[in-house]
Amino acid sequence: MKTTGFIFAAGLGTRLYPLTASKPKALVCYKGKTLLDSALDKMFEAGIDSVIVNVHHFPDQIIDALRKRHEWGHIRVSDERAYLRDTAGGIKFAEHLWDNSDLLLFYNVDILSNINLNKLINNHIQSNSDATLAVRHRQTQRYFLFEHDSGELCGWRNVKTGEEILTRNPVNADELAFSGIHVMNTAFARCIPSVEKASVTGFYLEQSRKHRLSVYIHDKDSWCDVGKYDQFRNSLS
Repeated sequence: MKTTGFIFAAGLGTRLYPLTASKPKALVCYKGKTLLDSALDKMFEAGIDSVIVNVHHFPDQIIDALRKRHEWGHIRVSDERAYLRDTAGGIKFAEHLWDNSDLLLFYNVDILSNINLNKLINNHIQSNSDATLAVRHRQTQRYFLFEHDSGELCGWRNVKTGEEILTRNPVNADELAFSGIHVMNTAFARCIPSVEKASVTGFYLEQSRKHRLSVYIHDKDSWCDVGKYDQFRNSLS
């Protein structure tokens, strides 16, 4: 199966200010390498030879950085400089760049992890799912809910506000934190509505009522979200 990678790099980077005062968060350096290069290296090292990068904030800086990579011919830019479309909106906007791919592998640019992307992809294929979400047992405010026995997405919960969305009636549901890494069949991705702006969380929840969206737990992998300034600084110590 042909897989196309998709790196979400269009964010404003407000949580990383002041590091993003004059550059996009994708070009913030972490231990000598930009976050964008780390994400791209991970994609290409996994054998993914076609990658889409979406841009909005300081887009020309990102495009210039991409042109300097020797894989430039395998990288395509989804230019959202006119309008920031969020995750689902960004995926749909880049539909013309998917080519003949069977799968789309999504990776948030501010995530650092040693997750094995090939294992994630193989798990997705073997589970015969429409989408597979990489998750972990970690403390956070918002959780996806997965049926314990089947491993299928069945809801979402905000433990701080008490808000909860159940898309099925699970007997036993596990609270798991999303890692910002996921795989989707392109045929399923075409179900994303043609709207200007939408989150993939809402899309996944709505589609989980009738589609198989599966869990991929990677607790043994290292994982860090460096999208917030304090977390970024703390991770360097």
